[in-house]
Amino acid sequence: MNVMRTGMLLAFMTALFMGVGFLIGGTGGMMIALVIAAGMNLFSYWNSDKMVLNMHHAVEVDENNAPEYYGIVRDLAERAGLPMPKVFLIQNDQPNAFATGRNPQNAAVAASTGLLQRLSPQEVAAVMAHELAHVENRDTLTMTITATLAGAISMLGNFAMFFGGNRENNNPLGFIGVLVAMIVAPFAAMIVQMAISRTREYAADRRGAEICGNPLWLASALNKIARGAQAIVNEDAERNPASAPLFIINPLSGRGADNLFSTHPSTENRIAALEAMVEEFRQMPPARAPQAPLDDEPREDRPTPWGRDGASRKGPWA
Repeated sequence: MNVMRTGMLLAFMTALFMGVGFLIGGTGGMMIALVIAAGMNLFSYWNSDKMVLNMHHAVEVDENNAPEYYGIVRDLAERAGLPMPKVFLIQNDQPNAFATGRNPQNAAVAASTGLLQRLSPQEVAAVMAHELAHVENRDTLTMTITATLAGAISMLGNFAMFFGGNRENNNPLGFIGVLVAMIVAPFAAMIVQMAISRTREYAADRRGAEICGNPLWLASALNKIARGAQAIVNEDAERNPASAPLFIINPLSGRGADNLFSTHPSTENRIAALEAMVEEFRQMPPARAPQAPLDDEPREDRPTPWGRDGASRKGPWA
């Protein structure tokens, strides 16, 4: 199902890319766009994760320079039965995180310094468990490739201003075609938002709660991240809006509601769904019950999860 969805999204984004090329340069422009799109699809499959990480100036860390943050991810990956992903740190005050990579064997997770500074170890674990759920569900390939293509469509729309509207370009609609291409481009990010089903966030929330062992930890983390995203501008995300669907909470300002063009479900709805899981967890048979106590609220007095004391402990969040 995920493979089919990925193929459909790529086909849709490729068709849109070709359509913008047609509006700019007619049949010739469409064929050029087709060749470019085919190359970008192939390039994105292998390199989109690196591009997204570079967009946000993410730096890879390990157990030597970030022992507890790295240890949390390692323990969660082990619990989820996943290969150990690469772990990255983003120097950004806005609390947020994302996952990327074409498959679980080539995955990466990234958290901002703002997230590690503002969240408790349990909340950090819940957030990283959510990102590992995306890796497990193979959402990361879909998100990274569509984000890359959407950014390319936006750039192509901008080129219409300079290269479109000229009869020598075989533009079939002239200046009208240029206007249409320029209008389509700003909506490229919205196309990504519609193409990627928002249900993936609910599924990742649920699976993330199962991995970390307590849905209340993730609910608390989402609340803090949402408030932080509203208060702190993420300049890298604002410059690259097509990457917004990758994050656990929309990093762009002013988009909190569930609507047709939203990149994420509303935080309130996600928190409500997680809180509804608590009773379900309590009723699970002992063999399936989560290891973390459901009444254990995230505590601020625990050591921070990025190695302040220089020691890596087994499951500091459990």
